[in-house]
Amino acid sequence: MCSPLEGRRTLGPEGGVRGPAAARVPAPKLLGRESERAELDRVVAGLRAGESRTLVVRGEAGVGKTALLDYLAESAATLRILRAVGVQSEMELPFAALHQLCAPLLARLDRIPEPQRRALATIFGLAHGPTPDRFMVGLGVLSLISDLAGERAVLVVVDDAQWLDTATAQTLGFVARRLGAEAVGLVFGAREARLELYDLPELTVDGLPDRDARALLGSSVEFLLDGPIRDRIVAETRGNPLALLELPRGLTATQLAAGFGLVGGLGLPVRIEQSFLRQADGLPAAARQLLLVAAAEPEGDPVVVRRAADELGVAADLAEVSSLLTLGERVTFRHPLVRSALYGAASDVERRAVHLALAAATDATADPDRRAWHLAAAATGPDEEVAIALARSADRAQARGGFAAAAACLQRAVALTLDPARRTQRALAGAHASLRAGAFTTASMLLATAEAGQLDDLGRAQIDLVRAEAAFSQQRGRDAPGLLLRAAQTLEPLDARLARDTYLDAWSAALFAGRLARTVGLREVSRAARATAAPEGEPRSSDLLLDGLAMVFVEGREQAVPVLEKAALAFGQPDISADETLRWGWLGTAAAATAWNFEACFATANRQVEAARSTGALAVLVVGVNVLEQVAAFAGDFAEANALRAEADAVREATGTHVAPYGALTLAAFRGHEDEAFRLIDDTIAGATAEGQGTAVQYAQWAKSVILNALRRHDEALALARLASEDTPELWVSSWALCEQIEAATRAGHPDEAAAALARLQESTRSTDEPWARGVEARGRALVHDDDAADAAYLEAIEYLSRTRLRPDLARTHLLYGEWLRRKARRTDARAQLRSAYAMLSSIGMDAFAERARRELHASGETVRKRTATAATGETLTPQERQIALLVRDGLSNPEVGNRLFLSPRTVEWHLGKIFEKLSITSRRQLRDVLFQSDFETASG
Repeated sequence: MCSPLEGRRTLGPEGGVRGPAAARVPAPKLLGRESERAELDRVVAGLRAGESRTLVVRGEAGVGKTALLDYLAESAATLRILRAVGVQSEMELPFAALHQLCAPLLARLDRIPEPQRRALATIFGLAHGPTPDRFMVGLGVLSLISDLAGERAVLVVVDDAQWLDTATAQTLGFVARRLGAEAVGLVFGAREARLELYDLPELTVDGLPDRDARALLGSSVEFLLDGPIRDRIVAETRGNPLALLELPRGLTATQLAAGFGLVGGLGLPVRIEQSFLRQADGLPAAARQLLLVAAAEPEGDPVVVRRAADELGVAADLAEVSSLLTLGERVTFRHPLVRSALYGAASDVERRAVHLALAAATDATADPDRRAWHLAAAATGPDEEVAIALARSADRAQARGGFAAAAACLQRAVALTLDPARRTQRALAGAHASLRAGAFTTASMLLATAEAGQLDDLGRAQIDLVRAEAAFSQQRGRDAPGLLLRAAQTLEPLDARLARDTYLDAWSAALFAGRLARTVGLREVSRAARATAAPEGEPRSSDLLLDGLAMVFVEGREQAVPVLEKAALAFGQPDISADETLRWGWLGTAAAATAWNFEACFATANRQVEAARSTGALAVLVVGVNVLEQVAAFAGDFAEANALRAEADAVREATGTHVAPYGALTLAAFRGHEDEAFRLIDDTIAGATAEGQGTAVQYAQWAKSVILNALRRHDEALALARLASEDTPELWVSSWALCEQIEAATRAGHPDEAAAALARLQESTRSTDEPWARGVEARGRALVHDDDAADAAYLEAIEYLSRTRLRPDLARTHLLYGEWLRRKARRTDARAQLRSAYAMLSSIGMDAFAERARRELHASGETVRKRTATAATGETLTPQERQIALLVRDGLSNPEVGNRLFLSPRTVEWHLGKIFEKLSITSRRQLRDVLFQSDFETASG
């Protein structure tokens, strides 16, 4: 379909846009509706008080939603009002209704952050660029409207929301949920609830009470109605105002008395449409044809309607259609049901003739997509020329992020394509676009069409790939690894590079599924990947990553680690391609963690987050921030981890992306707050098990074992650590779990199990000289041997871990060494180690381990007061407030902070006011004095 900027609309008097159905015949004065008006009055009052408001006014066709929205607009006349109307025939045109709202605001694009400006410029056809993330589009609209609200409170009114195009509905639903401190109201009128608006406050509008219904009926009927007839009509219409006005129109008193109830079995909208059709049936043939032309022309452009009428040789008197249609600056029907009634009642032949005339009347250069759509509607059979035009329209729609529109164009193109090969390719392209739009049912239907055609090997492989991607998109669980593996194997002799990329995606899917994979797991994917031919030319970072990860399961860790380290370092470099970083950056951190390279783990995670933030790739960002939160937790910077968690939560809430809370699990494990952590862990295990995400279960089991070790509940910790260490044993979480298993087994009196776990840990650390690996291995030896060699091993572990930023591991090693020294009756030496442990654990915030250290100090003969929660600088801030404060401290402006956290600049300003009050400061500059940089932050900068 055409770019929204290529449509022909005119600005309305309030700076909004009059769409094709926006201008309506003035409604009669509202009767009754006291409670509904009071609710709308509260919306206006809130806006005038500087607060945000959202509301969905919902009710059946003709119940008076538009009249109430008009009342709302009149009540808010002193505010800035933006209006838009959903149009049924524009539902497949991406961002059509959004352009109605934003057209008068586009001059403000230079006032919003660059990623948002770029996204809006792309979807509105102002600039060419990569397909924008739909949530970045939403954030751009939020920023535009918020900027406008800085001058005067803004009321956004959207009528007929049931007919909004999907892209607009998603965008406005996003904006409605992210409104904060800005004086912006967003009010929708809709016949039924839409998924995009499902959780917003609602005002349900029912029919008028009997007294008001009788009064309205009396105003629309020219003769006196008997009481029984009047009551019968009120009962039949259920007080629906449009039905009361329209159904009696043109009927005599006798007809009303004798026949009104005969149509009672039909739905009310159908009965209202029949009333409009009765009025149209009384018009001359030329007038009826003009009405049909107008009904089939979705833009409401009078020039196009007149041209099409001329094309058909229609010469109707405009006065004859004035009761149903106004043909002025815009073509407007008295009610949307007039349009649907006229179009639905026409024959196929009549509709095709009208669409053919409209295609001839539409400028092929200015509006090629609309013309293609009309030609498709006029086609009587396969037509390759029209199918080509629709395929080009799909390309344009997809470039603007309109995947639903692209899928619709391709679906129609498939129906018009006779050549089997082209039909299959278009069906495949349509299935992929449907998948990107989240329309999985349509994707399956188009895949079935493609499969029914003549397929070569590449075509079959592409079908397998789309099916696998659909399975992975819907649920990152049990089935996706097998589907992706089959697709990769089929692609291998046909497209080697695409096959390798698909193998890496299959490995990712198998990693998510873990031990819960149905038939295909990491070993099967790894063996198949290692059997492929080496890539031609210089290997990409992703080639190194695939080879290294697969080698772990085929050649073994010792051969794999050098390749994994090389891949991890490559993914952390600034010159790596954005595509590779966004698609597989998180796997780069997995490679680094498997190789025990903490610095590469941080660099890779940080690089992916930077790339996702700069490009607006929010689905990637929610994963990247999750990983970076884990890195911060392992570095002992819980404040930074908390701030990253706030960002991850903001992205997750904004996008609806479901990613297991790996970062939150890591932070909970180290903090050791039992009740809060166990709720998170148990919920994660239940949800991940149901969804087939085995790695999330493994993370949760490891996290719980850490806390139980901190609490000295070593028997319970041992059982969970054992489970976590046995999952995908060659990878990083199992290695972390082995550390917990060794400690729990030695303390629970199972030395043989501790020795076996140490042997497995040594297998994972033997092939690297990274200080993290050397430190935890030495600590494991110290725990297992418990003899004179343990003393040297503890000191070795402390020396290695002191070279890293892994403060929690170092603090725990001091604690274990101090406990060992106390048991050996070396009380003075024990106190020195336990004091170091207690100071570090307390400062980090590892409360359960800090309490364990305090008790050990007490047992060694030293009295230590139990620390209480302090009101140290910054600790009174919420995670979101701290994230805002840190970003502002680092020099980001309010719009830039809002772009990062999916907030409007005004909401950021509101939070800053609270932050200043809590920290007892008065300026942004003072944040540098009260929020000190940690070692982790310094490195990340």
